[in-house]
Amino acid sequence: MDGHNSDESKQSTADMTVFVQNLLQQMQSRFQTMSDSIITKIDEMGNRINELEQSINDLKAEMGVEGSPSPLAPSQQKSDEAKQEES
Repeated sequence: MDGHNSDESKQSTADMTVFVQNLLQQMQSRFQTMSDSIITKIDEMGNRINELEQSINDLKAEMGVEGSPSPLAPSQQKSDEAKQEES
């Protein structure tokens, strides 16, 4: 009987080793897939941020070219008027 139990024990250990190896390979594959997905999303966000920055710069340039006042201009005009009234 001891020989038979020894064979079963060796087979059980071999089966467990194969199972654990397969499980580790599946986990590695899933982590790699998630990692690739995260990197892709980060790259996409970077591109979107760059596009947003370019749009903001375009708008700033457009405002400067057209000579329209900046959002701070009305408050500056009011302070200038207040100074004139004081005089």
